[in-house]
Amino acid sequence: MTRGPASSAPTRKRWPAGWVITALALGGFGIGTTEFVAMGLLPNIASDLHISEPTAGHLISAYALGVVVGAPVIAALAARVPRRTLLIALMVAFTVGNGLSVIAPNYPTLMAARFLAGLPHGAYFGVAALVAAHLAAPGRRAQAVGQVMMGLSVANVVGVPAATWIGQALSWRWALGIVVLLGVITVAALIVTVPDLHGMKTTDPRTELGALRRSQVLLTLLVGLVGFGGMFAFYTYLNTALTSVGGISEGVVPIALMLFGAGMVAGNVVGGRLADRSVDLGIAVGMAATAVALGAFALLLGIGWLAVALTFFVGLTGSTAIPGLQTRLMDVSHDAQTVAAALNHSALNVANALGAWLGGVTIAAGMSYRAPSAVGVVLPLAGLAVFGVTLLAARRSAVLRAQ
Repeated sequence: MTRGPASSAPTRKRWPAGWVITALALGGFGIGTTEFVAMGLLPNIASDLHISEPTAGHLISAYALGVVVGAPVIAALAARVPRRTLLIALMVAFTVGNGLSVIAPNYPTLMAARFLAGLPHGAYFGVAALVAAHLAAPGRRAQAVGQVMMGLSVANVVGVPAATWIGQALSWRWALGIVVLLGVITVAALIVTVPDLHGMKTTDPRTELGALRRSQVLLTLLVGLVGFGGMFAFYTYLNTALTSVGGISEGVVPIALMLFGAGMVAGNVVGGRLADRSVDLGIAVGMAATAVALGAFALLLGIGWLAVALTFFVGLTGSTAIPGLQTRLMDVSHDAQTVAAALNHSALNVANALGAWLGGVTIAAGMSYRAPSAVGVVLPLAGLAVFGVTLLAARRSAVLRAQ
């Protein structure tokens, strides 16, 4: 019997797309855990490093700045890197950044480490969304993107509460150590499950940066930047709103936070299915429903148990538009998909800062803790208005091209 020539490279086992997307979502779970757990451990960090709590709060800003800077820069500079290699490298960088945070001896070092840990955040989600869409079955592209983003939502239900408990019981360093472990597991899962992705073309930095010259990309980013500020205004002051106005005990707050996270998980599922029917419909419904949910929370906050239940619906509606926005950015960016997809997470981090700032302004002006959610109603409605302008601009461009 004769044998054919031996292959020059080993054949990689082909894993089902569902396993690959699960590995991608695991990375999102780790990223979501490290992003939000620091908020609950600020007193512990401040005490350990002998700094004030407001000073420790700058660590959150350092991470967010890393996300905003890293998303477009890494996505552009790594445009020629094969997508599988880039995914693994980004998760390694994320793990190293968190490892440096664990061993940081002082505040300046920890600030630098948190910035480094944030750098791969947006680029990872952008590339992961592109890979998930590439592997998805026909008609299920947005759902695959939503499943990747679900890792971020599940982190709010499981990862953040668990890591916060560990951080409070042992040390904040142990909490970040758990994130490092999640990063190592994710790197291994990506190496094992993600195929070579030969069908995904690489580009070049100039092409990727061309996304910044496309009006539809910029307008879609503005939709997310403005529209999601309301949810973050609500979330930033949720603890005090529930206890001071809702009259519930602090022991119930973690339940409200878990309900919010569970709502985000459901919202990614609903938003993915809506966007697979119509990307534009998914975005519009998500923005409008968020305004309704925030308005209901502001009006009914005085009824504590009902306000706690409404946190689930704010989480659900607030995340419904995310799969549609991510998918739309991939569509309108054409050959600059990596930067456009990554920039979505830069926009969401700016929305986080915007919402928290506007909520703080209302409280500083002497208003009650209903005010951040009431202001939050305006932001998704403004995002919906920007989206209307975006659609009109797209139709006008289509008409001009047809002439």
